[in-house]
Amino acid sequence: MIEWSDEDVMVRDAVRDWIDAKVRPCLDDLDSGALPPYDLLRDLFRTFGMDELARTSFASRRDGARDGARDGGGDVARGGSMALLPVIELSRVAPGLVTALGVSLGLAAGTIMKRGTPEQKDRWGLDLLTLDKVGAWAITEPGSGSDAFGGMAATARRDGDGYVLNGNKTFITNGPHADTIVFYCKLDDGRPPRDREILTFVLDRGMPGLEQTPALRKMGLHSSPTGQLLLTDVRAGADRLLPAGDGGGRESARQNFVTERAGVAAMALGVIEECLRLSVAYARDRRLWGQAIGEFQLVQLKLAKMEVARLNVQNLVFRHLEMQRAGRDTTLAEASAMKLYAAQAASEVAQEAVQLFGGNGYMSEYRVEQLARDAKSFQIYAGTDEIQITHIARDLLSR
Repeated sequence: MIEWSDEDVMVRDAVRDWIDAKVRPCLDDLDSGALPPYDLLRDLFRTFGMDELARTSFASRRDGARDGARDGGGDVARGGSMALLPVIELSRVAPGLVTALGVSLGLAAGTIMKRGTPEQKDRWGLDLLTLDKVGAWAITEPGSGSDAFGGMAATARRDGDGYVLNGNKTFITNGPHADTIVFYCKLDDGRPPRDREILTFVLDRGMPGLEQTPALRKMGLHSSPTGQLLLTDVRAGADRLLPAGDGGGRESARQNFVTERAGVAAMALGVIEECLRLSVAYARDRRLWGQAIGEFQLVQLKLAKMEVARLNVQNLVFRHLEMQRAGRDTTLAEASAMKLYAAQAASEVAQEAVQLFGGNGYMSEYRVEQLARDAKSFQIYAGTDEIQITHIARDLLSR
């Protein structure tokens, strides 16, 4: 794949028109955190028929007829490039919308659709896939960070036919607004904490003992609400426990890491494309010493490096699409390599865009300021740069 098809371009342009009409006018409210993203995302689904597509395809997916690994953070529309194009276009304007959508669809709904029983899929899956309800995926804890499994302190203690859950989760996307929460914890069975089995439960807003905090203040991605979950003796029946499957809860989370990290590359591409577009326009229009700043070699160097980054990240995205079409799953190391390079490239391009704009770049009205703040998050969530390096190196050393 070397370029988007004519059909891809039609979809891209239609999504751009919707974004121009519905999202750009709301950017200030989204970036201030005053406007939660969910009504906008539901409008996107209704406009492009994604909710109806989810309903008509639910039965076959419920029965495992489709590979659940395709239900990732980037898969807002079904099928290859049609899935990633909305991700790229939304990320040009408000990457937080993609984060909120991807966690609800890809991580929360995706986990339930991959691991759940038919009854659990019926109970929680369809409402998440249509965005009638908002989902959260809760694994990160205040004391664990990148050591998500080893440092996990949240517990599930057997109590009769059910379980009692305790623990705190932090940095949870959609946490303040989630209706359905996929919650990871360790079985409290007396073994050393690092040796305990990882269990995955599905929880509902309003359960006694479950507190969802207001949104945390963040550096960027303000259009994606992030909060904490505080659990005190939350009683969960066995019907809320997702089957372990191959590898249990640890493997379920690892599969989601692959999906999430590959999706970050598409988000990074959107940020890079928008920063480059804004920078080229500014370099043409801004005049100093009697000429457009685009005539200066140092400005040209910045633009050239942005274009190199755009081409490289686009090629990573295209490779991922070709792998999907060939039926080849992305490995954790491959997804980590995509995420590492794309996240660094997006952050560097956005910072260079701010520099190119000078004092104007530091002002929020020029938007590159927002994109620079948002892009930095790509190097932290879904695994820090340092964790990506570890996963890539371990794969290389194991061959």
